[in-house]
Amino acid sequence: RLRRRPLVLVCDVSGSMERYSRVLMIFAHAIARREDLEAFVFSTRLTRITRLLRQRDLDKALTSVSKGVHDFSGGTRIGEALADFNRRWARRVLGHGAVVIIVSDGWDRGDPAQLTAELIHLRRSAHRLIWLNPLLGSEGYQPLTRGMVAALPYCDDFLAVHNVQALDELGRLLAGLDSRSTRRR
Repeated sequence: RLRRRPLVLVCDVSGSMERYSRVLMIFAHAIARREDLEAFVFSTRLTRITRLLRQRDLDKALTSVSKGVHDFSGGTRIGEALADFNRRWARRVLGHGAVVIIVSDGWDRGDPAQLTAELIHLRRSAHRLIWLNPLLGSEGYQPLTRGMVAALPYCDDFLAVHNVQALDELGRLLAGLDSRSTRRR
């Protein structure tokens, strides 16, 4: 019997992602109905929002998230957030071949070496590591920020997340990642 792979969603809600944060939280709420989803947000620190998103009413869920996350629109420390995830959550939520989805534009004030080290650790534990970047859909965009340069070698997939078609592409990718799918491309 085929089963879906668990999903772990890690969303950047820093200042540079502010214009996308509400849409990302609506997306996270929509997929939070999955029992096998864990959701986190980060700016300068990591916050687990899985339970907050499980409220049926979207507005109540979004209000709970905004009250529960104290660093919306702050600076960005992707490596530090992933270090916290790897230390506190990875063993609990990455079992059974979980797919990790990081949503970020890659603008980062942290140490690129730390980001690299944490992604190496995360990639070893995950079935697949997908990076969604809303800027990738922009004409002329190139992933040249320190964060993206550090991250790309460790991502199995690098996809845009700027419109409905991009989300549809993500849905098709995830649909193909059942319990029989191979680990890497």
